[in-house]
Amino acid sequence: MSILKKIFYILIQSTWGILQTLAGAVMFLVLIRRRHYFYRCCIITEWHRGESASLGLFVFLSDSLDAQRKEDVMIHEYGHTIQSLMLGVLYLPIIGVPSMIWCMTPYFQRKRIRKNISYYSFYPERWADRLGKKVTGKAPGSR
Repeated sequence: MSILKKIFYILIQSTWGILQTLAGAVMFLVLIRRRHYFYRCCIITEWHRGESASLGLFVFLSDSLDAQRKEDVMIHEYGHTIQSLMLGVLYLPIIGVPSMIWCMTPYFQRKRIRKNISYYSFYPERWADRLGKKVTGKAPGSR
């Protein structure tokens, strides 16, 4: 990725995507002692939660993933960062909140299990996978 693209990415996330980037920065500071590294243009922070999350420039990745699954989840979460670039301040109500409800609500957790519904079939997740694949040139593994 060229330096100009990286600068553009950071600039847009820090202006148009300011709400989620600020929330991500706060979480980053809370988790400052955790492992951090860069993936393309975003900052990855590994945490002890089972799920992963994307907030603007920041991706919070479960530290319990094996190497292949970690790469798949980074591609997916990077797709969410592209959604943030596209939607800006609308990212949280259009993607973030519905995604969090889909992931964390016991009702939807049970429904996915009972009806054998893929987590990635819900629109924010399906779209994030497509964007992650397109931007990185890598496809997340089969689910």
